[in-house]
Amino acid sequence: MSAMTNPDQHIVSAYDRDLETIQALVMKMGGLVEAAILDGVRSLETRDLELAEKVRAGDKAIDALDEQINEEAARCIALRAPVSRDLRVLLSVIRLTGSLERVGDYAKNMAKRTSVLAEMTPITGTDAALRRMAREVQLMLKDVLDAYIQRDADLAEDVRQRDHEIDQMYNALFREFLTFMMENPRNITACMHLHFIAKNVERMGDLVTNMAEQVIYLVTGKVPDEARPKADSTSFSTLGTEG
Repeated sequence: MSAMTNPDQHIVSAYDRDLETIQALVMKMGGLVEAAILDGVRSLETRDLELAEKVRAGDKAIDALDEQINEEAARCIALRAPVSRDLRVLLSVIRLTGSLERVGDYAKNMAKRTSVLAEMTPITGTDAALRRMAREVQLMLKDVLDAYIQRDADLAEDVRQRDHEIDQMYNALFREFLTFMMENPRNITACMHLHFIAKNVERMGDLVTNMAEQVIYLVTGKVPDEARPKADSTSFSTLGTEG
């Protein structure tokens, strides 16, 4: 007599396959967003208009993946009726990709300003500072994606704490922009554009930190209690947050 097949095992296997598919899409989307951050700031630093246009055009692929992941997650919820931890995984995916999509938007906004800044005299030292800041955000994003795949709450907490460094970089740049504008009024327009970019990168850091908190919730079932350290003390910190 042959062993009977357990129908529940089929359901579990189907759910696992669905989740693997979704996680692969999340990592693909994350890779595109990481590339957009680095290419966006490189296009600015080198005044490479073709690279800037590539970043702007590439945002469509990021948006398409966000939509595909949401559809896959919704389908999985409808078909598999997951409960407890499994449902938490799928809801976390939707929130994570929402943040990823916004980071991609900020990278696109950075690339948009390259064509404007290419017509202006560079402000000494600011491009390199923006590159370092964007690179740090990209590394935070890489780590938070690793934390998500590995279910590593400690790594996610490390990312969360590093947002303080991004804020400090932003504050230093903000002071530099003010100095350049006071020294020479001709610098005002370029510095305002650069400030928008710096603020967008700082907002990317906030979104990645939100992702880290979501990973912590996914792993532990609890939202972090401690308020995250913030060091953004600028007087017009809400400027430069284009959607």
